[in-house]
Amino acid sequence: MDGNSFRAENEGGLDESTRLMTGKRADVLGASYRLFYRNPVHLVRGAGAYLWDADGHKYLDMYNNVPSIGHAHPRVVEAVTRQMKLLNTHTRYLHDSVLAYADDVLSTLPDDIDQIMFMCTGSEANDLAIRVAREYTGGRGIIVSNEAYHGNTELTSAHSPALGSNQPQDATSRSIQAPDTYRLGPDVGAAFAQEMQRTINRMREDGVAFAGFIADSVFSSDGVFTGNPGMLAQAIDVVHANGGVFIADEVQPGFARTGESFWGFGRHDVIPDIVTMGKPMGNGMPISGMAARRHVLEAFSTKIPYFNTFGGNPVSIAAAQAVLDVIRDEGLQDRAMTVGNEVRRGLADLAQRHEVIGDIRGSGQFTGLELVLDRSSKTPATQLALDVVEEMRNRHVLTSVAGPGGSVLKLRPPLAFASTDIDWLLSSIDAAIGAATR
Repeated sequence: MDGNSFRAENEGGLDESTRLMTGKRADVLGASYRLFYRNPVHLVRGAGAYLWDADGHKYLDMYNNVPSIGHAHPRVVEAVTRQMKLLNTHTRYLHDSVLAYADDVLSTLPDDIDQIMFMCTGSEANDLAIRVAREYTGGRGIIVSNEAYHGNTELTSAHSPALGSNQPQDATSRSIQAPDTYRLGPDVGAAFAQEMQRTINRMREDGVAFAGFIADSVFSSDGVFTGNPGMLAQAIDVVHANGGVFIADEVQPGFARTGESFWGFGRHDVIPDIVTMGKPMGNGMPISGMAARRHVLEAFSTKIPYFNTFGGNPVSIAAAQAVLDVIRDEGLQDRAMTVGNEVRRGLADLAQRHEVIGDIRGSGQFTGLELVLDRSSKTPATQLALDVVEEMRNRHVLTSVAGPGGSVLKLRPPLAFASTDIDWLLSSIDAAIGAATR
């Protein structure tokens, strides 16, 4: 989580304006907030897959999935503006658009998932999902992947190992190694299922009743392990056989990003019990959702009233509806697949020239580029990856790192990223690796 954060020791190389802004930010926002890059970027405008800084420099955004269909998409702007002029109020009143959107987004999910509740953030959605899982199963223990990030509430932070060792983990939580297709091979699904069963067994030996497994189906914080379609099916069978529920955290892989399916879990021939989604569903507006099988949700909802003041308010719903409409009208799911494949083919060509490129993996517009010290040992090249990210920033291409070794470049642009942007991306990576390995 701290991979390529700005640190105070970098301030000596900053221009006066940037140094004053970083100092002011630390003073008024506190020490917990993080900035990217040794030389932070002062952004003032965005459009599509591009951003501009205060000096007018144009950047290619290869990281921000929150504005999922593109920065300042005109249809989202228009929808939000129109609704804001009419009404924005809390969710204890009736509103047609909320019900219409609920029907629309549920139509993209398996039929078994037939109820949805709205919140403002992915953290809130995952927080509620864990509560629902515990109420339904009667258990407490939630399994997460080793580098998972599921949010910043007290409950979700305690199930987010990616936040680091200073963040206490829930005493009933257990972690499991993500299915590392690079080191364990493409047929990792069976081994992952076996490790799932062993983890559940150890949980029970510790006196903890199993409640479920929550995962982002591309394991993005773990280093982007999309795997072959169906990779997760055996593990989810194990979860269900042991009385647990599967919570699919779709904040990052959902809404057409993986190209192969509208939802990340759809690649794996599984039906979750609970599906969570976050701000990408509204292109960055404060909206999130938790959809579930009716009988799973009823165990919670018939006992505990849930009120999220502006979760699913009419303005945010207008943004979310516009996003769904744009994904369909602009064919963004098919384009994600086409463009993503083009990117990975281009990266494979770069790998012929750069021995430090160990692995290229992904689906749709979600790609992990792993850098290694040498290909035989597959040792993560942590410092090199950080240097490459900084060199790319200097060439006006923005991204970040992931994985336990911080050695994986996470390439996850807005879906507005197009084939015409690929040369800029590839030339930046080519030059950045060259500069960082001299």
